[in-house]
Amino acid sequence: QVQLQESGPGLVKPSQTLSLTCTVSGGSITTNNYYWNWIRQPPGKGLEWVGGIAYNGDTVRPSLKSRTSVSRDTSKNQFTLQLSSVTPEDTAVYYCARWDGGNYYFDSWGQGTQVTVSS
Repeated sequence: QVQLQESGPGLVKPSQTLSLTCTVSGGSITTNNYYWNWIRQPPGKGLEWVGGIAYNGDTVRPSLKSRTSVSRDTSKNQFTLQLSSVTPEDTAVYYCARWDGGNYYFDSWGQGTQVTVSS
């Protein structure tokens, strides 16, 4: 069974770049037809998809998320989110999650990590 674990700083200053890493165990991030994603939930709000990277290395992100970059390290079985020029509105619990492209649903989630943007 695949497991995902987020890691990164809990506190980031405004205008800095947030960097989070998701370490995957029990399955390879290069396995065909799986997509590796970052999703966040701001306080009091719903889930928001931030961006992701496919099994073949292609990246996907919402059109408005020009501040978002997702990359991977296949040797470590990790993928990383970088969100630049953060503001307090980027404060959220950040989750990494796997999308099953064959069955069309998020089948595995990390436990989530709180990120606060504050000076």
